[in-house]
Amino acid sequence: MGFALAPTALSDGYRLEAHESVGSTNALALDHARAGDPGKLWVVSSRQESGRGRRGRAWDTPTGNLAATLLVVDSHDLRLAATLGFVAGLALSDALNAVIPNARISVGVDGGQGGGAGARFELKWPNDVLADGSKLAGILLESSLIGGGRFALAVGIGVNVVAHPDGVPYPATSLKALGAKVDAETLFLALSDAWTDNSRDWDRGQGLSRIRQRWLSRAAGLGSEVAVRVDGNVVRGVFETIDEDCRFVIRANGGDIVKIAAGDVHFGAVASAGAA
Repeated sequence: MGFALAPTALSDGYRLEAHESVGSTNALALDHARAGDPGKLWVVSSRQESGRGRRGRAWDTPTGNLAATLLVVDSHDLRLAATLGFVAGLALSDALNAVIPNARISVGVDGGQGGGAGARFELKWPNDVLADGSKLAGILLESSLIGGGRFALAVGIGVNVVAHPDGVPYPATSLKALGAKVDAETLFLALSDAWTDNSRDWDRGQGLSRIRQRWLSRAAGLGSEVAVRVDGNVVRGVFETIDEDCRFVIRANGGDIVKIAAGDVHFGAVASAGAA
């Protein structure tokens, strides 16, 4: 089976470009935008040789894992478009639940035990999907201005399907390690369907409040101890919510409410140990 779009994605005008191997799906998608591509293009591969995570960290995608990027080209508020990262998290969570309906996935040490109770795949702010307390997938948004008042946004999604990295400073896992029998092509088919549904719900930002509530229902660590590293400083407290702009909201140990737009998050025992 090769990569294919779900019927819902096809009917909504999405297109697909599939590769056996690619340097970076995000970089390739943005190159297409600069060359005039109108967007709604999925760039996918089961191997990525020079992928990146947040803050330029390497994201290893050996053969059999999933690297997928959706190219969005638009002219509305780029800050609003950035909330598509939360749409991506929900879509991936929906896709995982669709293709692994009988899996028993628990959430452990660094997943917290908050709002995602009962969910097998939890969403860790701002851009991770956790399973069994470990990182299963990451989401990376990258943008570029392309003239005419428009921007290109690459919504990159990387999933550890058959392998996960070793020697990283956080717990990591793969679907194979969790006992799930699914391949990258099947997962992508479900993802393209789930993205279509969730992006309709987002509705160019008009449905952001619904996306926010659904995201919180699957949030890892909601109500638990948290440590967030921001520009070299560590903020400690309790994860209260995400606000209307999807910023991470902490009630700090001193009682103050702190809103964080970007940072590295650690929950529970990891937070208490100062590993953030």
